[in-house]
Amino acid sequence: MDKTRDDNGEEEEEENKPKNVRELRRRELGLSCMLNTEVGAVLAVIRRPSDTNSQFLAPQEDNFDSSLLHSLKSLRALIFNPQQEWRTIDPSIYLAPFLDVVQSDDVPATATGVALSAILKILKLEIFDEKTPGAKDAVNSIVTGITSCRLERTDPISEDAILMKILHVLTEIMKKRASILLTDYAVCTIVNTCFQVVQQSAIRGDLLQRGARHTMQELIQAVFSRFPEINKDRDKSLNDFQDGDINNEMESGYGVRSAVDIFSFLCSLLNVVEVVDMDGSQVQTADEDVQLFALVLINSAIQLSGDEIGKQPKLLRMIEDDLFHHLIHYGMCSSPLVLSMICSTVLNIYNFLRRFIRLQLEAFFTFVSFRVAVQSSSSLQLKEVALEAVINFCRQPTFIFEAYANYDCHIIFRDVFEEIGRLLCKHAFPTGSPLSTLQIQAFEGLVIMIHNISDHVDGEHDSSSSGPYPVEITEYRPFWDENFKANDSEDWVDHARLRKAQKRKLKIAGNHFNRDEKKGLDYLKISHLVPDPPDPKPFAYFFRYTPGLDKSMIGDYLGSPDELNLQVLQEFTETFNFSGMILDNALRTYLETFRLPGESQKIQRILEAFSERFYDQQSSEIFVCKDAVFILCYSLIMLNTDQHNPQVKKKMTEEEFIKNNRAINGGKDLPREYLSELFQSISNKAISLFGQSGQPVEMNPSRWIELINRSRNSEPFIKCDFYHRLGRDMFAAIAGPTVAALSAIFEHSDEDEIINECMQGLISVARIAQHGLQDTLDELLASFCKFTTLLNPYVSAEETLYAFSNDLKARMATLAVFTIANNFGHSIKGGWRNIVDCLLKLRRLKLLPQSVVEPEIASTSSSDLQMHTRSDSGVIFPSYESSFDSNCQNSSMMSRFSHFLSLETADDSLTLGGSEFERNLKIIQQCRIGNIFSNSSKLPDDALPNLGRSLIFAAAGKGQKFSTPIEEEETVGFCWDLLISIALANVHRFSTFWPYFHDCLLAVAQFPLFSPVPFVEKAMLGLFKICLKVLSSYQSDKLLEELIFKSINLMWKLDKEILDTCCEYITQSVSKILIEYPANLQSQLGWKSVLQLLSITGRHPETYDQAVETLIMLMSDGFHVSRSNYPFCIDCAFGFIALKNSPLEKNLKLLDLLADSVNLLIQWYKNGYSDPGNNLSIASSTSSSSFEDNSKFNPSNFSMNLFIKLGEALRRTSLARREEIRNHAIVALQRSFTLADELDFTSVSCINCFNLVIFAMVDDLHEKMVEYSRRDNLEREVRSMEGTLKIAMELLTDVFLQFLKPLTENPGFRTFWLGVLRRMDTCMKADLGGYGETTLQELIPDLLRKMITIMKEKQILVQKEGEDLWEITYIQIQWIAPLLKDDLFPDEDL
Repeated sequence: MDKTRDDNGEEEEEENKPKNVRELRRRELGLSCMLNTEVGAVLAVIRRPSDTNSQFLAPQEDNFDSSLLHSLKSLRALIFNPQQEWRTIDPSIYLAPFLDVVQSDDVPATATGVALSAILKILKLEIFDEKTPGAKDAVNSIVTGITSCRLERTDPISEDAILMKILHVLTEIMKKRASILLTDYAVCTIVNTCFQVVQQSAIRGDLLQRGARHTMQELIQAVFSRFPEINKDRDKSLNDFQDGDINNEMESGYGVRSAVDIFSFLCSLLNVVEVVDMDGSQVQTADEDVQLFALVLINSAIQLSGDEIGKQPKLLRMIEDDLFHHLIHYGMCSSPLVLSMICSTVLNIYNFLRRFIRLQLEAFFTFVSFRVAVQSSSSLQLKEVALEAVINFCRQPTFIFEAYANYDCHIIFRDVFEEIGRLLCKHAFPTGSPLSTLQIQAFEGLVIMIHNISDHVDGEHDSSSSGPYPVEITEYRPFWDENFKANDSEDWVDHARLRKAQKRKLKIAGNHFNRDEKKGLDYLKISHLVPDPPDPKPFAYFFRYTPGLDKSMIGDYLGSPDELNLQVLQEFTETFNFSGMILDNALRTYLETFRLPGESQKIQRILEAFSERFYDQQSSEIFVCKDAVFILCYSLIMLNTDQHNPQVKKKMTEEEFIKNNRAINGGKDLPREYLSELFQSISNKAISLFGQSGQPVEMNPSRWIELINRSRNSEPFIKCDFYHRLGRDMFAAIAGPTVAALSAIFEHSDEDEIINECMQGLISVARIAQHGLQDTLDELLASFCKFTTLLNPYVSAEETLYAFSNDLKARMATLAVFTIANNFGHSIKGGWRNIVDCLLKLRRLKLLPQSVVEPEIASTSSSDLQMHTRSDSGVIFPSYESSFDSNCQNSSMMSRFSHFLSLETADDSLTLGGSEFERNLKIIQQCRIGNIFSNSSKLPDDALPNLGRSLIFAAAGKGQKFSTPIEEEETVGFCWDLLISIALANVHRFSTFWPYFHDCLLAVAQFPLFSPVPFVEKAMLGLFKICLKVLSSYQSDKLLEELIFKSINLMWKLDKEILDTCCEYITQSVSKILIEYPANLQSQLGWKSVLQLLSITGRHPETYDQAVETLIMLMSDGFHVSRSNYPFCIDCAFGFIALKNSPLEKNLKLLDLLADSVNLLIQWYKNGYSDPGNNLSIASSTSSSSFEDNSKFNPSNFSMNLFIKLGEALRRTSLARREEIRNHAIVALQRSFTLADELDFTSVSCINCFNLVIFAMVDDLHEKMVEYSRRDNLEREVRSMEGTLKIAMELLTDVFLQFLKPLTENPGFRTFWLGVLRRMDTCMKADLGGYGETTLQELIPDLLRKMITIMKEKQILVQKEGEDLWEITYIQIQWIAPLLKDDLFPDEDL
């Protein structure tokens, strides 16, 4: 009972303990049971009797080492110690017995397996960790024990099982936290042991081989995944690490040392060879299986450690040098599988370590990717792998941009990006149909590249910031210097663009140099690539790094004795780094860049420069002076000729070569081994002394050493984001091949998916080209337009319609053409011609929407009302909303094409419904053609003229004759309607674009086959629409008005008959201008054109009334009559008055208005330069009239000139056939003179008026009267003209007396007076022939009496000394009217 109570008490006490304590004790108990079980299992296997049927006899327990059994039994005695916690016990206590079993030679294999299982279980249960006392010794002892496992000979299956357990234990050790306590030696031992298992598994089962390889990968992952932790104490690790010191353990556990050794071991696996029997002989080749395994492990190491490797100099140098050298070497001659792994490795290195592999990456592309992809000897599979590797690089977000910035924009490097683009274009270009897998692969890569560029370039909304393309080099800047310190990204981009421009110029200079040395070097100066005065360094870098230069010409230049040439040779040689090279390799590298000239003196100069450079950079102390290098170089060249010239029969031996070079090293011999090595190298491979340009370059050891030397001094790989300005320049380098390749694929491919991808690629090209690459965009449009089938001139309209309806590509191309026009019209130049041609063809096929084809007809349906709007010109365009956001824009474009393709199935007729014609119309509606013109106001100033030019040229037939008059009529009308709609939509910037339009009108007028009809007719109708729009509101700049009237005048002068054809419309337009918008007419050209057209078109009976009434209204009001338009008003009025059979009352009204207009002259004269109702300046109003030019802006002169202009018009009117008009004109003239008295006539102006107006009128009337008198049956006309002449003579007399005072003040009054008397005499003696005497004989004496009498009264005609006016008057009166002599001169003696 007491014992029962004690047990119950213990249970109650156990339950009262905390839960975590109970769980800990339970776990401890479980571990104890596990260890007991494992010990028992090992002992049981050891004690198990022998299997008599087995060929292997198991030993008896007595035969075992007693210490082994004792350790196991001792461990069992400690297992169930109730006071023990396993985590606090030194792990060696319970591990040592099992490790002893593993390392024992006496135990059976089964016991070894059970012991390994026990160790594995202990590791998995984590009985100890890194904090357990003795853990470090324990984990290292495990490694030592496992790797020293001794296994008795047994069957292969059992051995494989034990090897698998060994691999599991090693893997488990590396996975545990306690693994950080392992030494570098232990880790290397683990990896080495695992690889030994891998090697042994080659002759064993496949399962063991796979397990071993998997374990190897896990070990590599465990080691290299610790790099972030290792880097925390990397400095201590690197300081303590010495080559060959692998046995020294570090207290901090394994780290960089083991990683470096393991990575070096993995790299060495790439050189493992196997012996293969070929044609009876044994040949060593690379073991491909081992290479693949090594590459997988190297990839894992790089992927897991990432950019942390860059913090480990030794490991980084191993990747830069050894690994890359192996990758490039085997990449040039490997199988597709190995090449694929090599390319993946390089891609991984790029992603993590590209800052350190700038030159290596270029070399890989040059010698592996590009070469394998283009070599004809490469198999299709190899080409596909190489191409896929290039495409994988292009898939990286920033690779193509970084490649362009790091390589293409530097003269020392190849144009990697450009070569990638051209490579993809070359392989993608189809040679037939269907496309091959290689072509499809290259096409996909090309599209990836294009989309990548376009997404970044088009992401910038400010296209103006792209800058000019190409960049202009305005000053000299060193083009080889990488040490550019940019203040910001924009400075860096500018620098990169400049470097690319310099590189492009260097290539051009190289082409010139190959043809003419002087022209090439002069081009360097012109392009600001060398300074003035010349500096040798730019020339040296030009010869060193410009590809394609003639090597013979380089050698001749470098060997020249001129001072500059010698300096260039020195600088050229200093571009080489011969560190680490032996002499023959350095000489090979040097002589590969040019062809050694044949002249001995030139050779000497070149070798002297080389010898000095090599001597300064030699890595050993073999040579004591540069002269020794120089002599040995000559000797090597002689040896090279001796060994490899077929004309030399007796070849030099090695002993002879060594003997010839005795005592050349400062009087001492060079090392025999060194000379022997040089002899063997030259004998086995010749130095190319006379190599030709363009030969393929191989990656040999000397070139690799040079590359490594350069990489130490080169700037690191530049990591950078995508800059849209460089993106535009990038695409420009490959634009031509890209457009050609995509266009060819679009043409030859029949797969919908490829066609869709191709279309998206071409649209992306347009997105890029809109940023300053107009030529590329035009080229793209030309390709698209070709695919539309609309521009084939050799097929009929029916054939074109059939082809369009049944060709998916044609409809997609059409959609693309107008999509580009809608979204990228601001960057299109010549491409508008193709677009307009397509538009015209669609119109002829009646595929354009009705609203565009028939501007005067608008649909009344609700859908049409929503879809269309009418422009001011009457043309109706779709009212789509256009978004210019790049991302939305691209998305909408792509979705439109995708939707289009989704409808293009075999059952598309059922899907779309309707007839074929209706389906075509729906497709055309997707093109949003109307948007092109209705949104033209969004086009920039420099883009709008391109569209207008294309429409004008199309309307003129582009210099060709139209097929039919109907086609011409429709084409011209349609083009002018669109042109006018553009102009009306852009009136706000009319002065910006219309000068270009006017120049185009001038240009088409010069076409040899240009036909003014109907071009001029449509032009006049359209131009007046624009004119009305311009003048409908006040314009501060009169240039707009002048521009449109210049074009109007040009058009009607090309075909003056158009004024008759369109007289009604022109008259209506002009009348509207003069009635509604006269205040907005500001220019003299405008007034002149309007009034001239009004006068000409108003001559027709149907337009006369409107035209005359318009003029009468203008002149009656007088407010808008100004000094600038006054002469044109006079001309216009005279034109109407001079018309035959025109209404008399209107003519008389015009004459009265002309006479009343003198009041305006008086008003202007009194107001000086100010004209009421006129906004023109004096300068503008006097710019185009000869009589105004003579006025010199004097208001008196100016008004007098205008008055003379009026008088001349009335004088011409006085010759009209109708007597009423003649007489009224003279009366109006007399009234004009009467009113003009306030103009303050001077003596000169008075005489001018008489000479130009009155005298001319009298002379003309007299001549007309005499002319009539000589004809029969014209007595009525003679008498009528005689009556008019009478009025004219009376006018002469009255005006003479009115202005007698100023006339007499003129020095030429005597001559003037004789002119008056002469005309009196002429009229007095007029001969009317058979029509009798003239009645003028009755009037003339009275007029003379009147004039002379007044002249006497005013003391003008009196006898004075020194004047003969009295005498000559007396004499003239005797001739004219003798009867007046006594009355006028009563006191004069005969």
